Amino acid sequence: MLQKWRKSNAAQKLDRKKPREYNGITRFTKATDFFQGGSGFSEIWIMREGEFRDPSGCAVVGVIDRSGKKMTGEGMIKAIEVMHDRSNGLGGGFAGYGIYPHYKDFYAFHLFFETQKAQEETEAFLKKHFEIVYASEIQTRKLSAVQNEPVIFRYFLAPLPQKLSNSHLTEREYVARCVIRVNSEIGGAYVFSSGKNMGIFKGVGYPEDIGRFYRLEEYEGYAWTCHGRYPTNTPGWWGGAHPFGLLDLSVVHNGEISSYDANRRYMEMFGYKCTLQTDTEVITYIIDYLVRRQGLTLEEVSHVIAASFWSTIERKEEPARSQEALLRRMFPSLLVTGPFSIIVGYTGGIMGLCDRLKLRSMICAEKGDRAYISSEESAVRRIEPSLDKIYSPAGGEAVIYELYHQGGRA
Repeated sequence: MLQKWRKSNAAQKLDRKKPREYNGITRFTKATDFFQGGSGFSEIWIMREGEFRDPSGCAVVGVIDRSGKKMTGEGMIKAIEVMHDRSNGLGGGFAGYGIYPHYKDFYAFHLFFETQKAQEETEAFLKKHFEIVYASEIQTRKLSAVQNEPVIFRYFLAPLPQKLSNSHLTEREYVARCVIRVNSEIGGAYVFSSGKNMGIFKGVGYPEDIGRFYRLEEYEGYAWTCHGRYPTNTPGWWGGAHPFGLLDLSVVHNGEISSYDANRRYMEMFGYKCTLQTDTEVITYIIDYLVRRQGLTLEEVSHVIAASFWSTIERKEEPARSQEALLRRMFPSLLVTGPFSIIVGYTGGIMGLCDRLKLRSMICAEKGDRAYISSEESAVRRIEPSLDKIYSPAGGEAVIYELYHQGGRA
């Protein structure tokens, strides 16, 4: 099928992927991959749906050692590299838990700065609301595959006691509001990680390159999550890469949220502001709101955002039927529709969840104390070839792995 397309300036900037050869056949993965000259138009060859298999569509993977034993980020880099073709080079990122033991009692803010003015304004804001215990640029490795990075800084912070007292807020709410203020009010500054003893590392590039860019083999944590991005509706930029985080919560997501506007409008009534041009951001805020502010368990959260159909709920036994019906009635605007699979990271655990129809793949696996969640089995086998258990959870079924001392299952 030969079609004519007008090639815009924006399209020209996205012409980064070279055609690849699969079984001797050259495949062009984007409409802008191959152009021939013409006066304002270019001829391109596009293969029809069904004429090739394109496995792209974002990649997610996570691991936790339930005994608390630390592991470097190198394993996650190897795992996500297996799913390279699920990404397109416009975003990758990682979240590590337990990585800052020497500063575990302080909030670790990771920030992108696009200008010196943005950094100066942000630091003035932080000094007004926090004690800055330690600050430094995050050490990175120069790679040709990662270009145009912003200034990336890290601050370890403690809320100023008098400011916190005068706010009449809990400490975590105080910190969350400060994060939202920076991200919505200071142009060119973005807090992309704000939890204790954890950190998010993300950027524009393939995830394996982003992991090496941040030198994650030098960090050790008891849990890691990772994402390879293939954006379909939103731009590839440093702030839009996954994971998305607030406090110690992080979310990586494969899919497309068709309920984004309804979810966003509801969350903005409670002070959240979606500024990052991607649907995954609102999932992060929904989970934060339900767990931290409404006191729901993660199991209950799954019955809100991936709620069963009413006909399914009616066939369930008590007390599950009444409990799930109540949650659907209480939070109807927080039902997340559209295909998705997510991995949620938090202090002491990880959770995997798919949409109720399971329109995106997810597998779970276990080996000794370690538990894995991934888009594909191959990614887990790359770092753990011999598994004790592997299975595929049902749509809407929350899979939760936690440290043993937090009640995690053995």
